[in-house]
Amino acid sequence: MRGLVSAGHGHGHGHGHGHGHGGQDRRRLAGALAVTATVLVAEAVGAFVSGSLALLADAGHMLTDVAGLTVALLAATLAARPASAQRTWGYRRAEVLAATFQAAALLAVGVFVLVEGVRRLLEPPEVHSTAMLVFGVVGLAGNAVALWLLLRGGGQGNVNVRAAVLEVVNDGLGSVAVLVAAAVIAATGWTRADAVVSLVIGALIVPRTVKLLRETTSVLLESTPPGLDLEDVRRHLLELPHVHAVHDLHASLITSGLPVLSAHVVLDDSCFRDGHAPEILDRLQACVAEHFPVAVEHATFQLEPVGHARHETSTHD
Repeated sequence: MRGLVSAGHGHGHGHGHGHGHGGQDRRRLAGALAVTATVLVAEAVGAFVSGSLALLADAGHMLTDVAGLTVALLAATLAARPASAQRTWGYRRAEVLAATFQAAALLAVGVFVLVEGVRRLLEPPEVHSTAMLVFGVVGLAGNAVALWLLLRGGGQGNVNVRAAVLEVVNDGLGSVAVLVAAAVIAATGWTRADAVVSLVIGALIVPRTVKLLRETTSVLLESTPPGLDLEDVRRHLLELPHVHAVHDLHASLITSGLPVLSAHVVLDDSCFRDGHAPEILDRLQACVAEHFPVAVEHATFQLEPVGHARHETSTHD
């Protein structure tokens, strides 16, 4: 027997990760989408009536939320579909794609608000504070309801829902800023407060979306899961009896909470004659599933005799 390839320890169980929350996630996303779309219309009308950039910025933020939540809802629906021979992981990666889209759209809005805020700071237009105040309250109430819908029942490990929560939280902070600007303009007549608040909203949007983009692109680029040190993994695998070498060691994330790992493990030739290979395979799987901060339950090991290396066209560390 040249080698033994094993699908990971707990493989059947691992496919269920996150699926228990799938229906709940979809319901929360659908509820948040309905509330956000309603607030978007209200804030767009309010921005037109008041002439407020801060309110328009918050409405623009809401527009990206509506698009993002729509994509998130579609992604959550696709992610629940079963795997097939053509898509062996199903549509789990759709959640990461949706979160990337949301973050990219939100980043564009943030940059626009910053640029327009600077322009209005230099040339402040007339702003009606009363309308700002009324529609700011409407926006804040809508954000509170949407956030409650998303947070109830837990499940924030899902990057798709986390992206939606991030957008709603940012919207809530934007609504608070709009109310502050409206109060300042009403009390002092200083209309530049609208532009200042717009810049604050932009400053809230950009750093958080950059962080989320880094996280999602890292998954798409199949980077090693955060918190998993492959050299540490290699050292522990090499400490197991009869293990001579570990090469072609790779680890990545299919989606949030679903790390996978594969490796070629070189064993004593005798292990393939005396029946030790299956026992060592169990120990390899238990090692990566239980020993490290990131538990890898989807691990695939190719067990090889010492002389097998000369038959491989290429290997990697």
